[in-house]
Amino acid sequence: MDFLIKDILFNYSYITLYWLTFGYFIFLYFGVGSLFLFICKTLEKKHFLNKIESKEVSKKQIAFEIKHSIKSIVVFGFSIMPIIYLIRINVVELVPNTWFNIAAGVTLLTLWNEVHFYIVHRIMHQKFMMKNVHYIHHKSRVSTVYSVFSFHWIEALLLSTIPLTIVPFIPFSIVAVFIYPLVSILLNFAGHCNYRFGEGKGTSWRLFGTYHNEHHSRGRKNYGFSLNFLDKLFSKHNK
Repeated sequence: MDFLIKDILFNYSYITLYWLTFGYFIFLYFGVGSLFLFICKTLEKKHFLNKIESKEVSKKQIAFEIKHSIKSIVVFGFSIMPIIYLIRINVVELVPNTWFNIAAGVTLLTLWNEVHFYIVHRIMHQKFMMKNVHYIHHKSRVSTVYSVFSFHWIEALLLSTIPLTIVPFIPFSIVAVFIYPLVSILLNFAGHCNYRFGEGKGTSWRLFGTYHNEHHSRGRKNYGFSLNFLDKLFSKHNK
């Protein structure tokens, strides 16, 4: 496996790497997304999940989300290129792909994403960016699993820099970098699927999905990704 990874990192062309990355995100969005939605609907029938917003989502909204999500995935395809380039010129240091390094890397990337997303999201809610860029994502007043990548290309570009803004400074397992988009999109699905466990009463039920789903319906507050510790830390600014 390590031989195959090394071959990909150092011998594959950038065009090939682009299409591999593009295909990976397509699989995550349509493949994993469809499975996630199926599980949510199944759990809803068994009364384990309940919808946050009862309003039905139109086919027009879904088509809008898919169209802009594909545009975002086109942008995401380029995200691997600077990382591979930095690896090839020995600026980025990689650690062995042990279970510990993979788990630690995914955990650290998840925590860093909370900070990165919060900063980008607050920028997106400034008047100019909201009017000209972030409005696309907020077209989904009732969010769906297909809302997760429904961005303006500028927002997609900013959000695609999560690994690039940390990998040059901290050694990671390349497998952790590869696995992280899967972890990220699962958290994204939870934050956009419009479902929550039980009735969502009490803070213990509101972890992960509820906060960002409510951000879509209200258009303010809950600027964090899957957790809300930064929202609490900067609560006086979250109006």
